[in-house]
Amino acid sequence: MIGRSPRLGVVLVNWNGWADTIECLETVLRSTIPLRVVVVDNASTDGSPDRIADWAAGTLRAVAASAAQAHFSVPALSKPIAFRRLTAAEAESTVPDDATVTLVDSGGNLGFAGGNNIGLRFLQRNAAVDYYWLLNNDTVVQPGAAGALLARMDASHNVGMCGTVVRYYYRPAVVQALNGSRFSVLSGQSCGIGEGQSASIPFDAAEVARETDFVLGASLAVSRNFLKQVGPMAEEYFLYYEEIDWAYRNAGRFATAFAHGAIVYHKEGGSIGSSAAKGQRSAVSDHYLLRSRLRFIRRHAPALLPLHWVLAFGQIARRLLRLQPKKALVLLRALLGLRRGKVSRG
Repeated sequence: MIGRSPRLGVVLVNWNGWADTIECLETVLRSTIPLRVVVVDNASTDGSPDRIADWAAGTLRAVAASAAQAHFSVPALSKPIAFRRLTAAEAESTVPDDATVTLVDSGGNLGFAGGNNIGLRFLQRNAAVDYYWLLNNDTVVQPGAAGALLARMDASHNVGMCGTVVRYYYRPAVVQALNGSRFSVLSGQSCGIGEGQSASIPFDAAEVARETDFVLGASLAVSRNFLKQVGPMAEEYFLYYEEIDWAYRNAGRFATAFAHGAIVYHKEGGSIGSSAAKGQRSAVSDHYLLRSRLRFIRRHAPALLPLHWVLAFGQIARRLLRLQPKKALVLLRALLGLRRGKVSRG
């Protein structure tokens, strides 16, 4: 359901993932409230912008990655969809119009934060949009999710950030996170609230909100006032820790809410192999996780840097014990502030 004065804007960042993106769009555009949607393409090399345009025109059909989740995107929405395509420069000077979906070519791979910030700046020029929902492109959403998110943010006093229930796409009865995660600055590790539990287990939504140290970036909404006062995502991380940094910069100025009636399904880390399974994380993911952790600690808890160097050497040793020398080298390069170099996923 798309109207002329949506109060909730949606930002998707795409990088070589057009099939996931159009499946996500098919579900987002079935929402029970009007939305304004921006897709930012981070210099994909797989023809993503043209494929997304083809989908909007009705010449390319979205295909669910899992038959069990096809009911969220089938039958296909009526096409063509009102669609506009802009360069990054055009997006910086264009006022959003009535296009259902706006595709912005970023001009380079700007990372998670850089891509989202382009979409946020664009949507901020639409005075009717009060809230901004950052969704991973490898998600699908229930039809009532956007409405539940908007209602929760409207009901929360001084709301700044708000998350949703996020379940695993391929295991839809299992929770990835309720709202977000608990975070330890000592270890630099986070633990998703409710992670791995059955979606049928009851929970106290107010308690979840209180325990949330940061909202999961796969489904993260922020308010206009939050953006004005706290500012956009920090782009120096490129990948990982952006939402933790945002939460630390908030420092209690705005409330963190939990839209427990909004349910999102997440494919989790398909683009760079950021698996949560022990030993299965890709070398690319290893590199950015360590690099971003060190940048976060240097920015927010510099006294703990020696501890995190020790922890990093422990990670390197574990990769060597697992007979993963390439991953160990990638971690060492991240520790020394060097580029990761060209490595395989081994």
